[in-house]
Formats: sequence, C-alpha cells, structure tokens
Amino acid sequence: MTTSLDSADIGRIQRLIPHRYPFLLVDKVVEMDGYQSARGIKNVTMNEPHFQGHFPAKPIMPGVTIVEAMAQTAAVMVGAALEMEDRELLVYFMAIEGCKFRRMVVPGDVLELKVTTTRGKPGGKVWRFHGEATVEGELACEADFTAMMDMPKE
Repeated sequence: MTTSLDSADIGRIQRLIPHRYPFLLVDKVVEMDGYQSARGIKNVTMNEPHFQGHFPAKPIMPGVTIVEAMAQTAAVMVGAALEMEDRELLVYFMAIEGCKFRRMVVPGDVLELKVTTTRGKPGGKVWRFHGEATVEGELACEADFTAMMDMPKE
C-alpha cells in the first residue's frame, strides 16, 4: 500500500506562511508526508536582490538564505499537516546547529530542500528539524534547526 503525499504550489505556500517577496524562498513543495518529511524546490534566479551585493562579480546565494529556505519548507509542511491555511501561523527560529556549507549555490541552480522532523508533534510549540539542500544531487548545505510554532488563537 502506498501513501499519497501532499504538495503545495506557490498559492498554497502563501496561505500557509506569511513570507513574501523578497523573502519568500521556496517556490513549491513537491512532497509532504504529514509532518514527518518534505521536499521543496527553490529556483535560484539572478534577479533576486541579494545577488546585487553578494557578490556583484560572482553571484552566490548567501548561506543564511539557504537555511531560511529549508526552514520555510519545514513551516509549510507543518502548517499543511496541521491544516493552518489562512490561519496566520508564524514560525520563529530558536536554534541552528551543525550547519555546514558544501557547495556554492548560484543563479540557474535548482535547490532541492529536504527536511525531516526530528522532534515535534501536533499541539506542540517547539519543533526540531534536519535539513539538507542539494543541487543536482550534490549536497550544498545541511543543518539541524529548532523552531517555535506560534499557533493563532482560535
């Protein structure tokens, strides 16, 4: 028996998390297995504002934005699993640990964002995730991060 995996296009993503341009860093989430794991996609393009200064002669996606893209993927996953569309879910970083950058991410790359829940359950405020960002199967970044889910009042 196979389980049907959920997904989120950009419209659904914007209903789940409050981020907007220029800080919405995930274009779609192609697989979500409840609140256990998800796989998101970020198409890296030259017209993103951070490339104007990081670095003009050699544009490289800042590492912190890669970690943020993984965190946004996790927030979409949890928000979808908890049916939080249009409910103003806010998510805050509490910790980033074991973060390592292995490869530069440049315009034209397709960043695949894989996140797995390592701690957290429906109704809980504090969640922990492991994230990996790859380009064409090559590891670009990995990190463990903790976030607080600020659930809206009923």
